[in-house]
Amino acid sequence: MSRITPPAESRLSDWYAGASLTDSFAVTLPPGAPADVDTLATLLFADPPLWFTILLAIRDRVMTLFGVKASHTLSAGEHIAFFPVLSRSADEIVLGADDRHLDFRASVLLRHADRTLVARTVVRCHNLLGRLYLAAILPFHILVVTDALRRLRRRF
Repeated sequence: MSRITPPAESRLSDWYAGASLTDSFAVTLPPGAPADVDTLATLLFADPPLWFTILLAIRDRVMTLFGVKASHTLSAGEHIAFFPVLSRSADEIVLGADDRHLDFRASVLLRHADRTLVARTVVRCHNLLGRLYLAAILPFHILVVTDALRRLRRRF
């Protein structure tokens, strides 16, 4: 698992300019791993560890005091975990939501040629609340993404 340069082939590439956060982490999939991005994206977010569930509950409790959407309110319509699906192609699924403090997009991109799975996040903050929120969660965000990629790779 490693941090990589934001992939130019991602459907999120038009979000890179002016973003408050842009990051990409990748893992090489072993031979027994599924070769379709839908299955991989679902597995990536499946069965989060208890510490993540606790952090998410704290986040929801605190942020709703500021009028920010709770995670469980995001899952209307098609979704993976609680993330709304915004678009999909044969090699990438884009998830995300917009709120008053920030807009976020995440993608799961499968590079078939080298069996690399890329988890991509782009955030655009709208105000001070968004910038403070992003600063507070950034260390946890990195931990959550890298842990999810490691756990996915260990499944196979």
